[in-house]
Amino acid sequence: MGFNNVKTILISQFALPFSGIGSWTTMYKYYLSQNNHKIDVIIAPPAKEELENVTYFSLNYTFLDKVERKLTGNGYLKIFKILKEIIKPSEKYIIQIIDNHGLVLPLDAYLKKEQLRNSCYLQFFYHGYPPFLGNFESRTFFAALDEHIVLTLDSYKAHQKGYTTLPCSFNVLHNGVNSEQFYTLNKKEKSTLRNTYKIPDSKLIFIWCSQDRPKKGLDLILKVWKQLMLNYDGIELWIIGSTRVVNVQQVKNIGRVPNNEIAHYYQLADFYVYPSLCHEGFGLTLVEALKCGCYCIASQNGGIPEVLQYGKYGKLIEHPNIISNWVAEIEKSIEEYLKNDKINPYFEAVPKDVYALNTWCDNMNTIIEKANFWMK
Repeated sequence: MGFNNVKTILISQFALPFSGIGSWTTMYKYYLSQNNHKIDVIIAPPAKEELENVTYFSLNYTFLDKVERKLTGNGYLKIFKILKEIIKPSEKYIIQIIDNHGLVLPLDAYLKKEQLRNSCYLQFFYHGYPPFLGNFESRTFFAALDEHIVLTLDSYKAHQKGYTTLPCSFNVLHNGVNSEQFYTLNKKEKSTLRNTYKIPDSKLIFIWCSQDRPKKGLDLILKVWKQLMLNYDGIELWIIGSTRVVNVQQVKNIGRVPNNEIAHYYQLADFYVYPSLCHEGFGLTLVEALKCGCYCIASQNGGIPEVLQYGKYGKLIEHPNIISNWVAEIEKSIEEYLKNDKINPYFEAVPKDVYALNTWCDNMNTIIEKANFWMK
């Protein structure tokens, strides 16, 4: 809590802790549950539960708030009122903004108007991958920031290539998952678990897990599956996260699975397919499957190659929109896996603590501490 009298304010569009399914919200819930976290204040929508070691200011909009917002045309008026209550001219603050890029310029303008900008260090956490602004409009956006934090070094390189001017510092913060929940079973443990669920060792289990949106590639992988079934009858695809009815042989739709139960599915499986058709920021389900020992086969899109260390941790599909590429590479992977006595050939290369959530927490603290140091 705090560091050398500089307070850290986190502004979120989602309640923290978040009661729904989320990716970065899960990480923040874990982080804020640690005694050594460095967030002092959270400005966010009301949470069902509030953590004890942080001060909350709720973005609970009353009827009058909504009327005032409409009359003034200022969608961030409530946030600015809260900041006016929090920020003292004699003190310094780190303000973290998560993904809400529309807030950056109005916040910068507000702080300048109140003569508080020199007392505040603005950090923007971006959970996407590609540059999201035009080259010209990006200049004022990045000039308003002190630091822009991305998920991968490749994302920074994409920004560097896409913009002629980047007038703020950048930092990289890889996502992390809980190593106590997501871990690899040895061969005997895996066989025992599969016997518990009456899954024969001879069957090869593949998993697709995501929100069911076109860019996540479920329709593509189902087409791939129909082709694979012409040559393989001992394989099965498990779909997790979709509520649609799938009438394809050797495909089982598991539906939505709570985060605290999903590790068992990865541990039961042999392969994880990640056919993303967009520039993913990082891919937490890919990391979860990787840590649980799955043979990962993923699109070479966005931040995914960096997650799989450019093919060191798993197989990358260079042209993921081409179905025949998936079919050919999955067939090769099956043959390789069977010849290797059903041992993931990438397993030895993946560090046990790779993308650990504890490491993410330590790195978050370091980012805050460095900002603290630069403000002195």
